[in-house]
Amino acid sequence: MERKITCFIPWSGEENTNKTVTVLKASDPVSDVYVIGNDRAAGSSGGAAFISTEGFASTGSIRKMAELASTRYAVIYSKPMPPDPGQFALERMIQVCESTGAGMVYSGYRESKGGKVLPHPVIDYQEGSLRDDFNFGSTVLYRSDAIRDAVSGMKAEYRYAGLYDLRLRISQKYAIVHIPELLYTEIEEDVRQSGEKQFDYVDPRNRSVQIEMEQACTDHLKAVGAWLKPDFRSVNHDDGRFSCEASVIIPVRNRAKTIGDAINSVLSQKAGFRFNLIIIDNHSTDGTTDIIKSFAGKDNRIVHIVPRRNDLGIGGCWNEGIFHSECGRFAIQLDSDDLYIDDNVISRIVEALRSEKCGMLVGSYKMVNFRLEEIPPGIIDHREWTPDNGPNNALRINGLGAPRAFYTPLLREIRIPDVSYGEDYAVGLAVSRLYRIGRIYEPLYLCRRWEENSDAALDTTRVNANNFYKDRLRTIELAARKKLNREGSR
Repeated sequence: MERKITCFIPWSGEENTNKTVTVLKASDPVSDVYVIGNDRAAGSSGGAAFISTEGFASTGSIRKMAELASTRYAVIYSKPMPPDPGQFALERMIQVCESTGAGMVYSGYRESKGGKVLPHPVIDYQEGSLRDDFNFGSTVLYRSDAIRDAVSGMKAEYRYAGLYDLRLRISQKYAIVHIPELLYTEIEEDVRQSGEKQFDYVDPRNRSVQIEMEQACTDHLKAVGAWLKPDFRSVNHDDGRFSCEASVIIPVRNRAKTIGDAINSVLSQKAGFRFNLIIIDNHSTDGTTDIIKSFAGKDNRIVHIVPRRNDLGIGGCWNEGIFHSECGRFAIQLDSDDLYIDDNVISRIVEALRSEKCGMLVGSYKMVNFRLEEIPPGIIDHREWTPDNGPNNALRINGLGAPRAFYTPLLREIRIPDVSYGEDYAVGLAVSRLYRIGRIYEPLYLCRRWEENSDAALDTTRVNANNFYKDRLRTIELAARKKLNREGSR
């Protein structure tokens, strides 16, 4: 059989590297294996050549791959532990690549974790799949000429974002094809649950990585005509008449354990203007309704809504609140699990909305356990949002932060998708397309992580569905921004 593949793997210690080289060389389509890294201890690389670079994901490594890939295809294997290819796995990738003319092919896999081997399907790539943490699995096949084509346009030199830059540049000219089959088994050493992993991208320890990823994504958006200048429409906050200046909106279903704390944190707020609390009680069955009623009977600032519809998600509940006649000029978010950090939060938010003349404002928060003790990663401040490039970088990250606040007429115009995941991200993208989003980088509320958080421990199917939805939101938003740029109608 013709040997059509050159493989590139990271140095991961002598034992694991040797095993990985042995496994790959035993595959019929593999011609050569190269080990790439910025350092290694003395020892063998299983007979493979070692290429010294700044790091496996660096631009320098990608240039070396383009130079060394003398075969028609290249495989970049990214895990430190050796793979277990399935029957004709690499042959199948070649077959699909040849059939589709793709520049890049990936598949689902089996995951060996904690003594169990379970299927790990992955999702289709789409234009909006701009997340730098998109899961392609550990074994990805590229056309070698697609790598060389991408490298020819690389001007920036990245230490961390080289592989990300490669993928984005390939996607500009070639298809990226997902094979919905489980073609290999990989060992997963990260045994954290989904709720622990989701904040990795805002961990301050990863800030230098994020800066590079932002630059690569920004260059890509410019290349595809979706980059936006920081040129925003003005907002006149004094249009219209409202019964109060601000409304805190809490959608809730079955949170008897936490809703009372959330309500108290709103009612204790001090402000030089009138505000109220709108609670959309989505047909709770655990006593939450009675708790809300007991508070509402003592404080007329509480508007207790039980929707007539029985099919509403979180977004639909928000729509019930913002279209209510008692909704204030500004609508401010608080989740039913969480608490404002002090009694000046509403005042600070409204002051910032007005002073920055923005259509939406996003604050910061502190991660705590149920006892309100700080837990890693601590403060989530989304400093990747900058006034000049925030609307563009928003297309790379998986959320804009919290708490969120909106100018109500604008929110009524946009409306909120009736879903229970990603509804806030959809609105944030739509607002940022045309209007300024203000920021407060100090924490405004305590985000309690506990076993009943909706995203605490999601299975692979749910994580995939969530990620696919946000990728679709980005795909829609990319189309809208391209249209704006073509028409010059911003």
